[in-house]
Amino acid sequence: MHAPLLAPSLLAGDHANLAASARLVEDLRLSWLHCDIMDGHFVPNLSFSPETLAALRRAGSALFFDTHLMLDEPHRYIEAFAKAGANLISVHIEPTYEHVATLARIRALGCQNGIVLNPATPAAAIESLLPLVDLVLVMTVQPGFGGQSFRRDMLPKLRQIDQWRRERNLPFRLEVDGGIDLATAAECRAEGADTFVAGTSFFKAADRAQFAANFTKL
Repeated sequence: MHAPLLAPSLLAGDHANLAASARLVEDLRLSWLHCDIMDGHFVPNLSFSPETLAALRRAGSALFFDTHLMLDEPHRYIEAFAKAGANLISVHIEPTYEHVATLARIRALGCQNGIVLNPATPAAAIESLLPLVDLVLVMTVQPGFGGQSFRRDMLPKLRQIDQWRRERNLPFRLEVDGGIDLATAAECRAEGADTFVAGTSFFKAADRAQFAANFTKL
């Protein structure tokens, strides 16, 4: 199992000064920043564009940009996000497009790749793709808005994916996103999760350094 990794979500940062939010993450010596990209179609909200990532790079951010495309047509935008500075690009299984070709294209562009499941999507939907990915992201809320409550009915899905990973000796990381705080992260860790997206709980923590330190103990 991979060591636990905390990926603060930029969506919960200060939208008037995203560079400062990214620096806050770097100052805590965290390595990953989760970037939620929403198109107003696949999810009922809008967020960031490739230019957001490019601007953060110009501002000096050296963080690992864990880029989650919540898009109806993610295959149309992977080049733009790769060029803008994404390190890992995750795409959802639910839209209709060439999943295998898109995952291969992400890697060809020099990025790691990931596949994402919404809460209603069963683990079986991505089973055949597991040898092709660097990360699996299990949404533990319905994507589109921050601050939702964690869904414990997603824990069996994590358990199943982790079981396949161990049986097949696959190296991908298993990420969770939605309602993640230290308590819910511990529940997910027990089912095999190793990468934890925390938005509201991280940026609103009274002591962010201690919050981050606690995740290393999971």
